[in-house]
Amino acid sequence: MTILTTERLRLAPFDDAHLDGLNAMNSDPEVMRYLSGKLETREETLDIIRRVKARWAEFGFSWWSFIERANGEVIGAGCIQHLRKTGTSPDPACPLEIGWRLRHDRWHRGFAIEAAVAMADFAFDRLRADLLLAVCHPENAASASLMKRLGMRYRGIETWHDRELATYETTSAEWRTRADVPSA
Repeated sequence: MTILTTERLRLAPFDDAHLDGLNAMNSDPEVMRYLSGKLETREETLDIIRRVKARWAEFGFSWWSFIERANGEVIGAGCIQHLRKTGTSPDPACPLEIGWRLRHDRWHRGFAIEAAVAMADFAFDRLRADLLLAVCHPENAASASLMKRLGMRYRGIETWHDRELATYETTSAEWRTRADVPSA
């Protein structure tokens, strides 16, 4: 399993030790507003950690916890995974997705773009992906703005994860020739 490091973050594959931090984030109504709208129980978060660990074993990539290097706290999570149209498991026939979420008290500090750049580099450099998509609720202006800052292009509203979502994309060639993405 791959650990990624940025100036302020360590992106570590989900682990049981991350349970409290992930559950605190995933049970915050503000964080979950545009994701599922549903708050996770501790047991649900533990089940997700187990599924993610299995995906790391199967695919060699999945979800990372964003750990703030200054204090060791879990402040977010992000992924490179296969999208899915329906169901609960990533579909290897679908393109790769980049995604993220942050603790509410860490919003607007540049952590999401810092982590997203590291994950996109991983997807294009290590996984040799040709295409990377990002999806968000159509009303989630903050995520859409970050997708644009990453140099992603809007594709339109598409069905992913059993929902109609705003979909953005970037190719490997575009990523490699982009102007530097700001880190904050």
